[in-house]
Amino acid sequence: MNCFFCKGNLVEQNTNFMADIDNCFIIVKNVPSLVCTQCGEVAYTDQVSARLEQIVHSLCQALSEVAIVNYSAA
Repeated sequence: MNCFFCKGNLVEQNTNFMADIDNCFIIVKNVPSLVCTQCGEVAYTDQVSARLEQIVHSLCQALSEVAIVNYSAA
């Protein structure tokens, strides 16, 4: 698979996902990602994107200003 931006090669690697939604800052650690070897752009599979959306939605409901979770434990 190639990078959407620079057409470089994507390699599988774990990264951290961060979101700032409605004054709630969320960090999801060790997310399976596709990272461009040329420009560093991060992409996610459809399955990982859907899971990240679920995690972020559930943590926003927790009434916490900051949440840090591990992808595999969430």
